[in-house]
Amino acid sequence: NEGHSAFAGLERIRTLMHEENLPFTVAMEVAAAGSVFTTHTPVPAGNDRFPASIMQPYFEQYAQELGLSFYDFLALGREDPKNDFEEFCMPVLALRISRFSNGVSKLHSKVSQKMWHRIWGNYHVDDVPIKAVTNGVHAPTWVGPEMGELYDRYLGKDWRESTSPTMWENAASIPEQELWATHELMRGRLVSYVRNRLYSQMLSQGARHKELQTIQTVLNPAALTIGFARRFATYKRAQLIMEDVEKLYSLVSNKECPVQFVFAGKAHPQDQGGKQILKDLIALCRSERFREHIVFVEDYDMEVAYHLISGCDIWLNNPRRPLEACGTSGMKAMFNGVLQFSTLDGWWDEAWKPDNSLGWAIGKGEEYDDPAYQDTVERDTLYKVLESEIIPDFYDRPRSNIPSSWVLRMKEALVEFGPRFHSHRMVVDYGKRAYKPACYTLQHLSSNSYQAAKELADWRSSTSSKWAGLRICHVDVTERCKDTLYVGQEVEITARVFLNGIAPGDIQVGAYGGQVTQDNTFVSRSFKPMHPEGEAVDGWQVYKTTIEAKESGRYGLTVCALPYHPVFSVSRSTGLLCWAEPDTTLMG
Repeated sequence: NEGHSAFAGLERIRTLMHEENLPFTVAMEVAAAGSVFTTHTPVPAGNDRFPASIMQPYFEQYAQELGLSFYDFLALGREDPKNDFEEFCMPVLALRISRFSNGVSKLHSKVSQKMWHRIWGNYHVDDVPIKAVTNGVHAPTWVGPEMGELYDRYLGKDWRESTSPTMWENAASIPEQELWATHELMRGRLVSYVRNRLYSQMLSQGARHKELQTIQTVLNPAALTIGFARRFATYKRAQLIMEDVEKLYSLVSNKECPVQFVFAGKAHPQDQGGKQILKDLIALCRSERFREHIVFVEDYDMEVAYHLISGCDIWLNNPRRPLEACGTSGMKAMFNGVLQFSTLDGWWDEAWKPDNSLGWAIGKGEEYDDPAYQDTVERDTLYKVLESEIIPDFYDRPRSNIPSSWVLRMKEALVEFGPRFHSHRMVVDYGKRAYKPACYTLQHLSSNSYQAAKELADWRSSTSSKWAGLRICHVDVTERCKDTLYVGQEVEITARVFLNGIAPGDIQVGAYGGQVTQDNTFVSRSFKPMHPEGEAVDGWQVYKTTIEAKESGRYGLTVCALPYHPVFSVSRSTGLLCWAEPDTTLMG
């Protein structure tokens, strides 16, 4: 879990070698088959890299215990194993010695595929073997007691562990009066908690009695309350809302529709930019204009987080896309009926709906080359959505002082997100997709004195040594469709493959096609296996298949080959891939 722990995989290999008397290649097959790697951060600073000069004193002897030269040891942690100047990277090591790897949201997996594409340089970026298992949160830990009691009555006590959509649909039946009254109770509890924390903070800083008395005017228990609590990393942009001070003041000082903010978080000691943002925010909170409306709660921990995520109305999250891996704080708030207002990054990118029925977005998922320009555009969007949509919706109370459309969003978010972002669903996903297959493969490779692992290591060595001589040529598309292809039309693809001594059963040849842009970049693609026709002649084997055009537009087609082995996830772990010559046959 995260690249920092990657050396544990090496120690598993070393232990197998010394306790089971296995060579490195066999021990690595066994250890990697039973290893699952979850990468977390797309921010470069969060992925440890070390120069060889630092690695050598600690790992030169260790490499010998693995039966490796120090050069080969370093290659395990380099995106380009042949680059002597590249630093040793922990996530690269983890990716190499695990047979299942994943990001923590759908968007994050795509970002990770781009980040680590060089390890599988011949692959299309979308085929890099890093899957997505979106995070979830442990709802019982984070749901406030008042909201928990409400769920017990209307959802049943199984909500703590259940991901049943049918059960979570019962959230729609919670009377709006009860849901809103419970939510207001939790907001009032948050205000009391913050005032008490502020009293302790100011008392420890030597505040006078007169200053302490002003705490009772801080925050309004009935005002729209926006929470922001997380690490003060610069890419999370806690300062974004502060960049237009006059606009911010007009929001918080509005007597009819007041808005207030509660901040909490910490900056890394070495993150100078994050510490400066924190310093500027605290100065703003202490200023006479803002001290009643914007509060920073010190000593951020789980207790502080618990009160914020259960008592706010809006959970604000505005990282620079695509640098947020997941953002689970928003999920924790959601389970308390708190609505989201976030850039389309991390989990919110896959959760948000364009009609804003489940919460609001800052932008539409754009990515910018200029961070300063991105900040300006998204700051203006943030204010615009607050002023034109969020604030009016919160204070639109046609009857019984209840914001009916707001409460409806709360219910719909619980119905939609309750099953999807619960930790129970996450654990089930990991079990089905990663842990159980890894366990099965590990058992298979370990049986009969590791016989299957020894055969697998021999297969990898043999296939790798012959792969450079593999060739795919004479790709032919039947019919008169090389210029025009109609939706629903089936065509036959034929290719000649020089196997270079690789057994037909050790290779998978397929037609690789889909929509392409004008520069022949695949927008979408699929892989259709091709089957050998007849016997190989002088090492050349004919492969054929039939494909159907399912979409209109510009279509690209090529043929490629991958190693094939029946053991789970082995083929792509080799990084080997062979494309046809020429690499693309285009059809309109």
